Amino acid sequence: MNKPKLWTKDFISVSLSNFFLFSTFYFLLVTLPVFSIDHFHTSSSEAGLMTTVFLVSAIISRPFAGQWIERSGFRNVLIAAMLISLLSSLLYFFPKTITTFLILRFIHGIGFGMATTAAGAIVATIIPASRRGEGMGYFIMSTNLAMVLGPFIGLTAIQQWGANTLFIISIVAAVGAFVTGLIVKIPKTVQSQAKKVQNFSFKNLFEATAVPISIVGAFFAIIYSSLLSFVSVYASEIHLGSVSSLFFVVYAIILLAARPFTGRGFDLFGANKIVFPSIVFYAIGILLLSQAHGAGSFLTSAGLIGLGWGSIFPILQTIAIQDAQPHRKGVATATFLSIYDTGMGLGSLIVGIIAAHTGFRSLYLIGSIYVVLGIVLYYALFARHRVFPKKQSINQQTSLDKVAH
Repeated sequence: MNKPKLWTKDFISVSLSNFFLFSTFYFLLVTLPVFSIDHFHTSSSEAGLMTTVFLVSAIISRPFAGQWIERSGFRNVLIAAMLISLLSSLLYFFPKTITTFLILRFIHGIGFGMATTAAGAIVATIIPASRRGEGMGYFIMSTNLAMVLGPFIGLTAIQQWGANTLFIISIVAAVGAFVTGLIVKIPKTVQSQAKKVQNFSFKNLFEATAVPISIVGAFFAIIYSSLLSFVSVYASEIHLGSVSSLFFVVYAIILLAARPFTGRGFDLFGANKIVFPSIVFYAIGILLLSQAHGAGSFLTSAGLIGLGWGSIFPILQTIAIQDAQPHRKGVATATFLSIYDTGMGLGSLIVGIIAAHTGFRSLYLIGSIYVVLGIVLYYALFARHRVFPKKQSINQQTSLDKVAH
């Protein structure tokens, strides 16, 4: 029996659009705090607002974007969001004060929140049900690639050629996101389903079926935020600063190598048989990081974390989306990403406080135990409720997709 086609023009286009979108995000994420200190002479805490304001507006906009998708359709929201992101990128040359720059970051965050919600909902709709785990894994891989390339290109640009070159590169990426987003076509039957809800309702801003698995994602995101925020600082502290830049490179390489197998495993055997061992790999990786004394153990921990967390995240997002009705996939995507990003934001604050009192080795040692406890949370909120076989689950989801298409 031939497998339904995954690598369609629309799937490739929305994945490329997502890659360019996140590339712009990561270009600016790692460089604007430095730019703020050098250009506006702000303090470190004020510079941190460059990221905080952006993420807050993205979190706020996502639930509304999910309902706008229901009212206006997937593609309309995607194009509007990409246009906001492009226009915001064009304006980075002009702010003369930190206040106006933060206002621009807030507006840009709205476009980013809308775009990530729409792109995630679109890709969940166009992927065949029997290949949803595999397809979502490849789609999220576009974000992972941006996470590796974005900081490298952004830091190189601002260090070697200055902020104006950085902003030009960001504009090029934003244009790429907009153009590839324009190419995406959504079946008319899906568009009509998306427009099913016409009246705005605060009650419908969140998708109830997505909340439990989103809480699991936010739980794990708290410790992942400690890697994004402090792994380079920790590396310098243990005299491994020379290899700190390779941490996320190794993370991405292992993640990319494992992605085809974990995605297909999810489709064939269900979430539990992938998530449970992945949590163990994630915990071992964090534990090894806490005990690292040389480059070998430090980078091996990156690989284990890439294998663990890199497999968990796309599966959790897939579960959040596939359990929603076809016309609610946009809201489900928004629900998952909003709750997940809240975990990331809280995590950055919480782990910073813990690290200040215990040190980074103890932080990551505690973090490994914390990840293991996630097995209990995942079982309580999801696994124990799934008593039906995987085959039945796929058949149920296929029936929903037939309604959508």
